Amino acid sequence: MPEVLLSTFAIKRLEILDVEGNLDEVLMPLLDDSRILAMYESMLLARTFDERALALQREGRMGTYPQLLGQEATQVGSAFALDPCDWVFPSFRETGVHLTLGYPIVQLFQYWSGDERGLITPDHLNIFPVCVSVGSHIPHAVGAAMAARYRRDPAVMVAYFGDGATSKGDFHEGFNMAGVFRLPVVFICQNNQWAISVPLSGQTAADTLAQKAVAYGFEGVQVDGNDVFAVYRATLDALEKARSGGGPTFIECLTYRMANHTTSDDAARYRSSEEVESWRLRDPLLRLERFLANKGLWSEDVGIEMKTRITATVDAAVEAMEALPPAVAADLFNHTLAHLTPRQASQIREV
Repeated sequence: MPEVLLSTFAIKRLEILDVEGNLDEVLMPLLDDSRILAMYESMLLARTFDERALALQREGRMGTYPQLLGQEATQVGSAFALDPCDWVFPSFRETGVHLTLGYPIVQLFQYWSGDERGLITPDHLNIFPVCVSVGSHIPHAVGAAMAARYRRDPAVMVAYFGDGATSKGDFHEGFNMAGVFRLPVVFICQNNQWAISVPLSGQTAADTLAQKAVAYGFEGVQVDGNDVFAVYRATLDALEKARSGGGPTFIECLTYRMANHTTSDDAARYRSSEEVESWRLRDPLLRLERFLANKGLWSEDVGIEMKTRITATVDAAVEAMEALPPAVAADLFNHTLAHLTPRQASQIREV
């Protein structure tokens, strides 16, 4: 019998806004000027928070912190596409997603200062707790998508993770279940090129991470993760597909971790300054500034005014966080389960 070609596939890459701020009008999603300015402000807020968190950690006023510098477009662009009914399953570097969705700045500082009360999500936000263990939240998002299917809930589950998570078993198990049952879930990978000190080439021999979705029976797309419009459009398309019964999508956002893995890391030990500088030229915030300037919507004065206002907001949140009363021991138990077990009740009495 002759050999038969069983399958072929192609992976598309989406880019709308180039590094000089030039736009592909054909691919540009419908966004008015006020919406685009709001995207820029959210990206600037994320960067300002990041800068202040790093300073606080270096001053000994906050614990270990994972910066998101350089990844603002991926986080803000995707968050802008979400509906209020959708659920977010974050890893530990999605501060920009939290801020864009309106998570209290005070609580984010509180959490990274070691106070778990910072993860008590406000009732109006559908955000699961931060997942520090790499990739283990991916099956959680898939399970929630299964529950939404049974309940006929229009919500879509959105799981964020880095390229390192694609090397974990949780990633493959979650993808397999999502594909088999065509579940309403969107997987967003911030491929920032490094899993701590392991480069992408040390994790996979595949040309793209996006193509890993093909083996599980659903679409994978790659986008320029430093292009906020491309990320927004890809996420919006994936959400609409999931909501209409079209199943999951895997979005690989090509971006770069400009800072260290966390404040306890020294990336200069394993990557070159030339590599970092080459990515600095693709700064997502600078790219959007150039676009806005070309439209007459941004100038240095506008930028200074916005930065000053945002910095004051962040500083006020730091003051409010540091003025909070210390946690009591019972809080170690109160937000773990819906109802305390007899053993936990006994432990609280002992404390």
